Amino acid sequence: MATTKATAAYTPRLKSHYFEGRAAMMKELELTNLHEVPQLDKIVVNIGLGKAKDDKKYIEIASNTLRKITGQEPVQTIAKKSIATFKLREGSPIGLKITLRGDRMYEFADRIIAIVLPRLRDFHGVSAKAFDKQGNYSLGLTDQSVFPELTFEETTNLHGMQFVFVVNAKEVAHSRKLLESFGMPFEKSAHKESK
Repeated sequence: MATTKATAAYTPRLKSHYFEGRAAMMKELELTNLHEVPQLDKIVVNIGLGKAKDDKKYIEIASNTLRKITGQEPVQTIAKKSIATFKLREGSPIGLKITLRGDRMYEFADRIIAIVLPRLRDFHGVSAKAFDKQGNYSLGLTDQSVFPELTFEETTNLHGMQFVFVVNAKEVAHSRKLLESFGMPFEKSAHKESK
């Protein structure tokens, strides 16, 4: 006799926080349509592999890092043309990337904001100047050792990584408001502290 368990569908904390606060954000930003409320579309995680042309082991180390912290298989980015100055040949691997969407995206954003950023040494907040014209936010780390998923042995060869929070918003201020609602710790600017 087979037993069936009724398990409630799991919803990431930031996802439920977003959908519960969407109406309030619409009112606060003075928007007329619920679909105009800024929304996180995806997070792109990228590692540049400049050292990979000299050391093939570096690609495996970076791939392992991305696999562990995101739960997805990374995709290699390949050089489109040869550049002699950088000793780069066409077709050489130059990076790794992963695109996170849906529940995985919200889970990853939550881990970055609540666990990884507070573990950074001498951390005073992330820069508020890292938005592009479309309202996407870029964040970079110099080493992967701040991720609790990685063991000490996996962090002996340090490498940096970049995160791009792709936000669907009308303007940069709206994107910032969305990330602030998620708990993104933006650094306090000097002129605000003087008031």
